[in-house]
Amino acid sequence: MSQKQKNEIPILVLSILITAGLIAGGFWWFSRKSGVELNTINSGSTKTPQVKSEQPTSNTFTSVKDVPTGLFNYGGSTSWAPIRLVVDPAIQAARPEFRLRYVEPSNTSPGSGTGIQSLIDGQLAFAQSSRPVLDRELSRAQQRGFSLKQIPVAIDGLAVAVNPNLNIAGLTVDQLKSIYTGKINNWSQVGGPNIPIKPYSRRIADGGTVELFVQDILGGQAFSSNVEFISTTTQALQKLAASYGSIYYASAPEVIPQCSIKALPLGRTQGQYIPPYQEPSVLPSECPGKRNKLNIDAFQSGKYPITRNLFVVVKQNSQTEQQAGVAYANLLLTEQGQELISQAGFVKIR
Repeated sequence: MSQKQKNEIPILVLSILITAGLIAGGFWWFSRKSGVELNTINSGSTKTPQVKSEQPTSNTFTSVKDVPTGLFNYGGSTSWAPIRLVVDPAIQAARPEFRLRYVEPSNTSPGSGTGIQSLIDGQLAFAQSSRPVLDRELSRAQQRGFSLKQIPVAIDGLAVAVNPNLNIAGLTVDQLKSIYTGKINNWSQVGGPNIPIKPYSRRIADGGTVELFVQDILGGQAFSSNVEFISTTTQALQKLAASYGSIYYASAPEVIPQCSIKALPLGRTQGQYIPPYQEPSVLPSECPGKRNKLNIDAFQSGKYPITRNLFVVVKQNSQTEQQAGVAYANLLLTEQGQELISQAGFVKIR
């Protein structure tokens, strides 16, 4: 080996060591940076641009005081189902000491009335209702030695659904009443095509939505013999999609986003119709990529003619049940609760 080659060996070794050091340092820096970013993404941080959180920016559930510890049964209105799906898991995550269990009645269909009755009978800690507490329910509670308090937490409305191919501009509340009491039985009588009207409804015993419809729209009158009773809104919507002349009503968040039907604008006077959805409406061909959304402004202002409040019904007995019901209502009335109620398809009450 020449003297020149002997002199080059130390330089080559030094170069290899420097290169290895730079590579190792680069790997350490990259692994450390990647680890931080991965942890940030996995933690669900809203600061990470790759993750778009649908949750409210602040967790106001933790600010609610006097939340009891334990397992509490609750139940009632089927219209509350989207809230139970969206809001209640968030409450459980923020307040794990306040455990909630939804209970359906064993011998009848769930609904506002059955929920309030179960509350009176001591089977529930609090109830969810889509209509105000009735005088007879207040009387039954008083006979048991306590009173009932209803706390409004959200705004809802009834939407009227028809087949998407039915060509009609809208209905007045009086026309809707006449359809369900049998005075109007053909769409040509309300500006539509010459085809028979087939009205669908759940039974009055099935919940607060039907009770509200009978009380506020029908004025306490009975349904026409032409009305066909079905068990669920899902069943009714399937019938509407398959039948050109059908009509049905339900809680607006259950109707507005559906692809197989369309919601009708309603008004108090003919020709002055307010849509329950935000305009322009989404065409069936665009759904489910896009879906219609609730007309929040019309519901909050009362311009839409059939709106209502959703209530938490609380047993006033100075016991843990009362504390649980008040705490649940207070959680829903927080900034976070109202935001999640909005995400569930309802309208904020505050």
